[in-house]
Amino acid sequence: MIQASIITIGDELLIGQVIDTNSAWIAQELNKIGVPVIRRLAVGDNWESIWNALDQESIDSNVIIITGGLGPTADDITKPLLCEYFNGKLVTNLEVLQHVEELFKNVFKRPLTERNRNQALVPDCCTTLFNSKGTAPGMLFHKQDKIFISLPGVPIEMKTIMEEKVLPFITETYKLPHIAHRTLVTFGIGESMIADMLVEFESKIPSHIKLAYLPNHGIVRLRLSSNGVNIKEIDDEIDSLFSELKILVNEYLIAETDDPIEKIIGRLLLKNNKTVSTAESCTGGYIAHQITSIEGSSAYFLGSVVAYSNEIKKSMLDVSHYTIENNGAVSEAVVSEMALGILNKTNSDYSIAVSGIMGPGGGSIEKPVGLVWIAVGNKNSIVTKSFHLRFDRYKNIQLTTMNALMMLRDFIINNKME
Repeated sequence: MIQASIITIGDELLIGQVIDTNSAWIAQELNKIGVPVIRRLAVGDNWESIWNALDQESIDSNVIIITGGLGPTADDITKPLLCEYFNGKLVTNLEVLQHVEELFKNVFKRPLTERNRNQALVPDCCTTLFNSKGTAPGMLFHKQDKIFISLPGVPIEMKTIMEEKVLPFITETYKLPHIAHRTLVTFGIGESMIADMLVEFESKIPSHIKLAYLPNHGIVRLRLSSNGVNIKEIDDEIDSLFSELKILVNEYLIAETDDPIEKIIGRLLLKNNKTVSTAESCTGGYIAHQITSIEGSSAYFLGSVVAYSNEIKKSMLDVSHYTIENNGAVSEAVVSEMALGILNKTNSDYSIAVSGIMGPGGGSIEKPVGLVWIAVGNKNSIVTKSFHLRFDRYKNIQLTTMNALMMLRDFIINNKME
């Protein structure tokens, strides 16, 4: 059976200065083509640590993918280490050198230094994987019956080489099993409660099919997984179980695909030919950011006002001075007027408005840290709801955004005829 390990290199990963998103993305892409990842590990910019990781992972895995340590600075030691590990010597790759020279002349528009020219040096024992997005090429090595692939740590460069070179190579080299996943998304029920609902269902799932619970910010994704060589048999079996699962959790089901709530909202708006705008105080534009993170969102998102101060609420969103003075900025009355104000300013079909106290300071006995008011609606109706969140500032912002988008989803579904 073909299986893979992923090694990410960099001291910045070990001290938490940079979050390792590369290995997560690589694992997802490998899984799609039928290559399970048995281990993901991060190591520092240390010769012995990298060398030992290569030795260890090659014991258990057929494919070892490495990211990071290929830059032009002194701490980037991956390339000379790989040269020694595979008993090669560094030589200039003329195709890479020409590419680097063109990048500096036509794109970067600055002189090419010797340090940058050295990006074209590669071990003579590797197959060079062209990097169309940067200067550091990927490298592919063979050792016994194992494949080692070294990629740049810059995400866009790594992803480009993976998509253009690595994934096609793996699918052509190995006979891979078919992997099937079916994922649905629930909201409004906790992981343990869903598990209680599905005890009987889980008891009859065949051992080769797995049910995973994936909770995150009030949402729980349920994923059925299977793999094998008979594609039709696997798909038919997992589809049948998935249909049964959807019925069992129907009350809490919000999507039958593994999509984030902002993508679900986008589909709803496009389907109904509607638009949305946001008025944000405590989230500082995060709701708008999430909505616009989806490709094509300009078709349904019109704009946002980030109104932290009361003066901006009054001047930009037409919230009345009387409403703020008598209710406070964090109140049902204020978010209702914010929602109506952004509707009128942008002429959108729907709006979201939020105001709250994210913390860690700013709360009071009457209005503690974590109190949030959310309003969603259209020009005919505004729906409001308060939440009492109990986490740190960033997570409170994330949960406010999630709840606001969920409220908008429910409003759209319940007001389709408007």
